[in-house]
Amino acid sequence: MIRHLVLFKLNEGVRRDDPRVVAGVQAFEALGDAVPEVRFWECAWNISDRPIAYDFAINSAVDDAEALQRYLDHPAHQAGVAQWREFATWVIADYPF
Repeated sequence: MIRHLVLFKLNEGVRRDDPRVVAGVQAFEALGDAVPEVRFWECAWNISDRPIAYDFAINSAVDDAEALQRYLDHPAHQAGVAQWREFATWVIADYPF
């Protein structure tokens, strides 16, 4: 299996209650059920106030590299990415487990 981790940092001046952010979170909350390749899905706001902390996280798992690519190409994933691109940056890590 492959773990797919994503950490998001809201752009300067963007708040969690911004309507774009609220819609983006809702899109990602639904994403785990929308993509058949996803075997595990959780996403949530970070609760740490440490200066190095990111704001939002996705922790997910898929069966293999091909499933990961299908997830990345899925229209629901692409739509969520397009939303978040408007107000955040992110880093990812994909690794076998």
